[in-house]
Amino acid sequence: MRKLFVGAVLALATTGCYHATIETGLQPGPQTISKPWAASFIYGLVPPPTVETAQKCPSGVAKVETKLSFLNQLVGGLTFGIYTPMEITVTCAAPRAEVPTIRANGDAVAAVKQAADLAVAKGTDVLVRF
Repeated sequence: MRKLFVGAVLALATTGCYHATIETGLQPGPQTISKPWAASFIYGLVPPPTVETAQKCPSGVAKVETKLSFLNQLVGGLTFGIYTPMEITVTCAAPRAEVPTIRANGDAVAAVKQAADLAVAKGTDVLVRF
C-alpha cells in the first residue's frame, strides 16, 4: 500500500503544466481577459466556449495563453478527464495610430508627390488610394 501511495505522489509531482501561447504580432496593451476555470470536457476534446473579445479589445488581440495548472490537472484527474478545466488569458492589443490617407482622384503623380511631402513633414507612413 505504501509503494502505491509513493508511486502516486511521485507521478503527480513529476507531471508538468501544459502551457501554449499564440502571439499575433500586435503590440500588447494593458487590458487582459482571464478565464481561470474555462470548462472543457473529455480531456479537451470538447473545447471551452469561445472567449468574446470584440467588446473589450477594440484594437484586436495581441496574445492568447492557455494553461493547465496543477489544480486544473488535479480536477481533471479526479473526474477521470470528463471535466478538464483550463486557464485562458487574452491580452488585448494597444490602440494603433491612424495612417494618413491621400486619394488619387485621377492624378496619380500629384497624389504620390503629396503623399511624399506629407510623409517627410510628419515622419510617418502615408497611404495612397487609387
